[in-house]
Amino acid sequence: MKKLKINHKSGVPLHLQVEELLRELIQQPEYQEGKFLPKEVDMANQLGISRNTIRQATNKLVYEGLLIRKKGVGTKVAHSQVNTRLDDWVSFTKEMRKKGLEVINYKIKVAWQKPDEAIASAFEIPEETEVLKVTRLRGTDEGPSLVSESYLHPRIGLTGEEDFNKPLYELLEENFSILVAISKEEISARIANKELADLLEIEEGDPVLHRKRLVCDPGGRPIEYNIVQYRADSFTYSIEIERH
Repeated sequence: MKKLKINHKSGVPLHLQVEELLRELIQQPEYQEGKFLPKEVDMANQLGISRNTIRQATNKLVYEGLLIRKKGVGTKVAHSQVNTRLDDWVSFTKEMRKKGLEVINYKIKVAWQKPDEAIASAFEIPEETEVLKVTRLRGTDEGPSLVSESYLHPRIGLTGEEDFNKPLYELLEENFSILVAISKEEISARIANKELADLLEIEEGDPVLHRKRLVCDPGGRPIEYNIVQYRADSFTYSIEIERH
């Protein structure tokens, strides 16, 4: 394994140093050609840091679609992801309003809970820190169209008593002066389990569109970690890209 080094005396947090180290590492030809990255325990031992720090940095690159991690196998560079920067994106409510449809919130559930490893890493907070989770079953008068799970950064100052019937980004702007500006997204196809199928009024095993996104403010600070499951027969995700 190539000699890996970080600066323990630097003011830069260790996980950020490891993240930058990984970004440089995966550009090397052998990793671009499919070689697995060194094991977390080996990197931790060589760098003199905890495995949790290695995992936090790795999670960030996995979330960005730069790495693929397979349990019991290893971690390697991802080549199947396509990352696109969109010039404009809007909330589900605005998407529907453009089509002349009114959004109905069929169910809303609000709860405080500890985030999983991926969310804590994206928010750069300890896993012991509780975040507000807002789950909404949404659609139109034709029926439910999606299930949305929004995890909100504790920095915002939400209490959980807010009116979440209101469009989320309007609520954040009007009540907390927070503007959302950047959305980092991953989109994939999934099949519905029984619980999801019952909510969306489809058959178990039917396809759904799975969208995961990290929403940030103009300064790039994370605001929302959002996971949405759409009925595949209700949505087409269209992207217009201009070549420069």
